[in-house]
Amino acid sequence: MQQGPAPPTLLADCTGALVAGGHASRLHGLAKGLLQIEGEPIVARSLRLFRQLFSTALVVANDSAPYAAFGAPVVPDVIGGKGAPSGLHTALTAARTEWVFTAACDMPFLAPEPIMWLATRREGVRAVVVLWHGQLEPLHAFWSRACLPLVERMLREGNPSMWMIAIAVGAKLVLEEEWRLVDPDGRAFANANTPEDAARLGLKFP
Repeated sequence: MQQGPAPPTLLADCTGALVAGGHASRLHGLAKGLLQIEGEPIVARSLRLFRQLFSTALVVANDSAPYAAFGAPVVPDVIGGKGAPSGLHTALTAARTEWVFTAACDMPFLAPEPIMWLATRREGVRAVVVLWHGQLEPLHAFWSRACLPLVERMLREGNPSMWMIAIAVGAKLVLEEEWRLVDPDGRAFANANTPEDAARLGLKFP
């Protein structure tokens, strides 16, 4: 029996970019995206969600080996050594869509509803970033490829923070009280930087 056509992506103008970053020294060298939730690597779960929501998905990682088996292109930093801004720049460079949604590779609780809600805030701006507990969440955010020339110039001229980039591109800041309407506890932003974080979030080492 023939299967029907695959359902259309919800955001055809967007690429989902999973930013894996560099060495996870605080996790004994394990690539953070390989931490497991309910028996599945975070990266596998995140890429599956991205394929449901976006036209394409990719991984930004300088070491492709941990992520090569998950079926998405793995792209190394174009301008290395500058942390999350390098990852953002690489995602914008590699994407062929108007928009990029960035997420960190160690965010186990990405969910479609908050992402789609955030997508509705894109009109008339070049980026949409949540302000949570007084901090920006730039790795759960939408960035237009129109940001690319400015981001590239800032990286080539210095070491900008993600906050500096967000301000420079005129990002729309979603306030905490707004975000709580869709994600009351900020669960989407939870991530695992240390073994203690992993244990608290119920993540397992493979």
